[in-house]
Amino acid sequence: SGEQLDFLSGAAHILASTIQRYRYRETIAAYQADLEEMVEAKVKELHNAETRYRNIFNHSASAIYQISLSGQVIDCNPATAKMLGYTSPAELKTKVSDVGQQLYAEPERRRVLLERLQNGPVNDFIIKLRRRDGQYIWGQTSSRLVHGKDGSFLEGNMLDITKQREAELALAAEKERLLVTLRSIGDGVISTDAHGRISMLNKVAENLTGWRQDEAQGRPLTEVFHIINEKTRDLCDNPVEKVLQRGIIVGLANHTALVARDGSERIIADSGAPIRNRNSEIIGVVLVFRDITKASKMEEELRRKRQLESLGVLAGGIAHDFNNILTAILGNINLAEYIVKDDQKAMQLLEEADNASRRAAVLVQQLLTFSKGGAPVKAAASLVEIIKGTTDFIMRGSNIGCDYQLADGINLADVDSGQISQVIQNLVINAKQAMPEGGTITITCRDHHKTTKDTLPLKNGDYLQVTIEDEGSGIPLSRLDHIFDPYFTTKKSGNGLGLAIVHSIIHKHDGYIAVASKLGRGTKFSFYLPATDKSAIIPSYENHAITSYGKGTILLMDDEEMIRKTTGQMLHILGYKTVLASTGQEAVAQYQAAAQADKPFRAVVMDLTIAGGMGGKEAVRQILHCRPDAKVLVASGYGNDPILANPKAYGFAASLVKPFAMDDLARALNSILNTD
Repeated sequence: SGEQLDFLSGAAHILASTIQRYRYRETIAAYQADLEEMVEAKVKELHNAETRYRNIFNHSASAIYQISLSGQVIDCNPATAKMLGYTSPAELKTKVSDVGQQLYAEPERRRVLLERLQNGPVNDFIIKLRRRDGQYIWGQTSSRLVHGKDGSFLEGNMLDITKQREAELALAAEKERLLVTLRSIGDGVISTDAHGRISMLNKVAENLTGWRQDEAQGRPLTEVFHIINEKTRDLCDNPVEKVLQRGIIVGLANHTALVARDGSERIIADSGAPIRNRNSEIIGVVLVFRDITKASKMEEELRRKRQLESLGVLAGGIAHDFNNILTAILGNINLAEYIVKDDQKAMQLLEEADNASRRAAVLVQQLLTFSKGGAPVKAAASLVEIIKGTTDFIMRGSNIGCDYQLADGINLADVDSGQISQVIQNLVINAKQAMPEGGTITITCRDHHKTTKDTLPLKNGDYLQVTIEDEGSGIPLSRLDHIFDPYFTTKKSGNGLGLAIVHSIIHKHDGYIAVASKLGRGTKFSFYLPATDKSAIIPSYENHAITSYGKGTILLMDDEEMIRKTTGQMLHILGYKTVLASTGQEAVAQYQAAAQADKPFRAVVMDLTIAGGMGGKEAVRQILHCRPDAKVLVASGYGNDPILANPKAYGFAASLVKPFAMDDLARALNSILNTD
């Protein structure tokens, strides 16, 4: 029926629902069993993982830690505790409450680390830590900031790099000591790698090359260490290449000049040596060099000095004898002129012979400049006046202009004015001859203070610097080093003594002279003379008329018979009687005899140097002892002898330089006899 069908349908639905519920329960139970099994497996896996990571954490040689931002150790492994000197992590967490104050030797570094962590993880951060026992260690840490539910904390690991750090510091200290040593030594030092590129240069090398360390580093050596042959101007071989090729210490050739960055040049001496590693492989080159400019100049000056001294020994003796010969020649010419004065042809020939003799006397005087007797008689003098006076006289009627650049108020010089005038004369004449088509000679004079920084081979002190510069064709480099050598000349009519005399005079004044020249651009001579704070001595000149005739008896002493004979005849013509003596002893005896007989000589003319006997210097003392008012005239072939320049200091009334003419003799006698 319908009701039955409805009942059965409802019962079936209830039954189906009941069956479905039972099925769901079975499924859920199965699911629960599976889930429990999965959770159990996962927990076991997590436990195993935690065990593994905890083992790694506990047994890691690297320190691993978690630290709160307030400085409390949250967790750490045993390596952390051991590294910091604690027995266990628990002790470290208990004892350390403020990491920044207790562990960081440099708390400022912790602040820097925390600031950098705000931007992300920080790797390989170096810190210095304080162990529990007070010792310090160095750590290298990598860390990050972790933001947890209980707050943020610092998490990371750290390696103990104390030994490595100490080695680095020791290496840095050793490098610093090396740099200090290199900065302290007086030689320049440059090191390069195996490719010839600069790796280091010290302070001296910086000063000599003009390159700073930061500018030179990495550059090829030839760019910084630019060396040429001073004589030929050719580039020198790269010393680094020589060392790398040969593998031995290599020295520079002579005359090597270093051209600095500003173009200045210095003569240097150096050596290069290979730098080897522990396997004896060449990994670079070290160059050690020094500035020998001053020493080289002094050596050159010494060479010239010895050369001039050798010539001086010869010149002194030759010039003295030659002057005696010229005295006889010139005297006899004067006597002949007196005899044949009415014969015009004969007089013309005698005048030419007289002029030739006087020119020969000038040449002898130049030779005497080299002799030991050529010492200057110095006094305070104005170089400006000497320069202008000498130059103006030489430049008269010349097609060459003179540009004076003479500083105002400069010091006086301690010089022999006559000799320095000769220096100016020779240099100006050379400048004129270098410009046959005309031009300008520039002459400067100024004060110069010599210090230890100067390369001039002079003592420190005040000097005057004089330069004479022309616009001529210049001097070839091959000849420049020889222009001061005696008898070296580039002129067809020159005798090669002009510049040698200049060098000798400057040297005897304790000065220095140098020359620079460029072909087609001219030549410049520069010399230095000592300054003085003394006042200039203004000489007084007495104007006495020259008397051709005199009276009385003259005692004439000379060891050369021809001098006695010729001079005696000249004295006879001048109106004097003569008594002759060949030695100082003979002259003193004759003077004493005449004085005792009350027939004193009116004057005495005596030679300064007597071979093998008493000369004028000793004889005049004995004569003055006999009669203090004796008038003694000294005559000598050593024209540069200081006695001739200052005769009164040695007891003589005046001096006469051989060779002398009759008018020179008359003038000298007149000067001392008219002082009565």
